[in-house]
Amino acid sequence: MATLPNQLPRLDLPAGTLVDTTVDGPWHEPLLWYADAPAQPGDWSRLRATGRPLGLLPVLIDGGRRDEGPRDWQLRPGDTTYPGDHDAEDVLSENWEAYADDEIEEAAPWPGLAPVPAASTPETPDELAAGIADMIADTARPALVPARRSADIPAAIGWSGPLNHENDVARLCAVLRSWEDRFDIRVVALGFDTMKVSVGRPPTTEAEAYALAAEHFAFCPDTIDSGPPDGLREYADKHLLGQEVWVFWWD
Repeated sequence: MATLPNQLPRLDLPAGTLVDTTVDGPWHEPLLWYADAPAQPGDWSRLRATGRPLGLLPVLIDGGRRDEGPRDWQLRPGDTTYPGDHDAEDVLSENWEAYADDEIEEAAPWPGLAPVPAASTPETPDELAAGIADMIADTARPALVPARRSADIPAAIGWSGPLNHENDVARLCAVLRSWEDRFDIRVVALGFDTMKVSVGRPPTTEAEAYALAAEHFAFCPDTIDSGPPDGLREYADKHLLGQEVWVFWWD
């Protein structure tokens, strides 16, 4: 996945773990490093400054209630393709057609990609991501992943969080790439089956948010299934309109 040689084994990093554990046995190189100690404010920014020139990007690792780390995550890099080989709208439209009729009362044919909002946050996307990482630092551990863009982080480690919904996380990373381009998102935190992203260009009108809600459902149907009973409209108003953090959970 990384376009530079994997630098993780060569870096002088704080006490932590180099993870090469997968469902198929040890991987041929470390998939990520994560710290033994909980994250502190500023860790995300420091790791980004250190890692980005070397083809490494930061992410926070959320161990959940059982404090399980990536060695327990059933990583599947051998089953993961390359995000650039997939088209985001193809992925979303296929998932919409597969799931929407059964779950969304107002479902219609796939509406197409949401428009790019006109306004962005005052901070740069990375400044916003750093601020959000600082806010949730005490519940996670800092990590570094060999990836050249934030959207590729799940695919770079063969993350299996969406496995019940999508067997190849690279397809969802193609959507994250599209969101990175349109909404200035950054993947800030990953858990066993959860993801938090920062949003530097959130929707600012009800129409923008409602259009985006269809993409969120196609990306992660459980986001809507376990959320507002009134479907996309309420989800858009409560969780997308002006919101600088998106949270996803796969059952």
